[in-house]
Amino acid sequence: MRRPPLARLRLTVPRLTLRARLALWAALATGLATLLVAAGLYLTVGRFLRQAQEQRLVSAASAVQGRVEDSLRQQAEDGSALLLGYRLDVGLLERLLDTGPGTRDLELRVVTVQAGALSQVQTPRFPAGIRADLRPGAYLSADGLHLVLVRPLLRGQALLQVVSDARALGDAQRAFARSLGWLLPLSLLLSLAVGWTVAGRLLRPVRTLEQAARQVGESGELRRALPGAGDTDELARLALTLQGSFARLADAREREQGFLRAAAHDLRSPLAALSARVEGSLARERDATRYRDDLREIGTDLARLSSLTNHLLLLAREPAALGRAPVPLRELAADAVDRARELTDADVDLQAPQPVTVQGDRVLLGQAVWNLTMNALRHAPGATVTVTVQERSGQAEVEVRDDGPGVDAVTLARLGEAFYRPDASRTGEGHGLGLALARRAAELHGGVLTLRSAPGEGFTARLSVPLAGPIGGGSGTLST
Repeated sequence: MRRPPLARLRLTVPRLTLRARLALWAALATGLATLLVAAGLYLTVGRFLRQAQEQRLVSAASAVQGRVEDSLRQQAEDGSALLLGYRLDVGLLERLLDTGPGTRDLELRVVTVQAGALSQVQTPRFPAGIRADLRPGAYLSADGLHLVLVRPLLRGQALLQVVSDARALGDAQRAFARSLGWLLPLSLLLSLAVGWTVAGRLLRPVRTLEQAARQVGESGELRRALPGAGDTDELARLALTLQGSFARLADAREREQGFLRAAAHDLRSPLAALSARVEGSLARERDATRYRDDLREIGTDLARLSSLTNHLLLLAREPAALGRAPVPLRELAADAVDRARELTDADVDLQAPQPVTVQGDRVLLGQAVWNLTMNALRHAPGATVTVTVQERSGQAEVEVRDDGPGVDAVTLARLGEAFYRPDASRTGEGHGLGLALARRAAELHGGVLTLRSAPGEGFTARLSVPLAGPIGGGSGTLST
């Protein structure tokens, strides 16, 4: 059978749960900390044990050195010195070691130079492999079994080498290493168990939040309170954030459903009227004048339907679909005022002392300014309408103000909702999307639409968006 190529072989590694990862990280951190502490203790304890043994050896070597030098001086006074003026033998060295309890476990070697060659006398059990030409100081033998201390004798005429057994030092270090060898795995297992338990306790609120979020998704009750929501810790703030996000989704869903219902109603009305007029015109023969009147009414319905469709498309635009280019608000306001004067005989004025430019979508902002202007003309017939463009507090403002009858607080609170039209205006033109689109345009540009009115005090709509950076352009004053 043909074997698959290595490139097709895949090793499936199960993904660890968050609890397992937290436990493993805790065990790893504990293991590293234990290893570092153990290494530090091992080095510190080893250095301390060696220093302690060296100090004991120095103390014993000082006593032995004094005895050796006293013995050699005494022999020199008796006239019996032969080696550099002195006589040493093995028996003398052994007798010198046996004179004190702290020196009986030591081994000695005396090194001198005679006729240009090294000459040495040592005790019978002096370990082999220790060099005779060592300089004064403390040494550890190559096999690690002996500690050697070299001291000068008789003002440097000879060297005294004192050797002690260092196997106790090695045994202590090996015992310490064995203890650490058992301690490290046990600490890893213990930290893994503790980490697993602690991670389970820490993640219990997460599981509770997960179950609650799943129930919210399955039931569709987006306004249900989530357990643990608050500002006490990170998980509580996460639950509070999710709860707020679900509430905003519920608001968006309710707005969308209301928007769709109102859109279906307002689309159905012109379509039904259009169908009725077409059927009525075709039901019987008519003269040319009547056909022209019918076609004119059909054109009006089509224009209203087209306007409604355009407004719906603009309202549905996402922020990512917005154009980002310099938009001269003074020019948009001037175009809106000129068009309004062409369509109506109303008194419409423009106050724009200086050019104001923002970064945004020209089509959307232009439609918003036009909607605010036509809203004032349509609902305040005969009133004077003033469109003002200015900069204030880092914001670009387009304000449309009329001196008409105004509206009450209840109506003002609902203006700007999609498809909302006060009863007094339902018989006129419009479909209730003008202010909603202006508000949407302000939001998409990081701004706000503010409405102010009171009965008998006129109506003011102010569109505010953040200013763009310095952009070159014309200057001067435009007032029409």
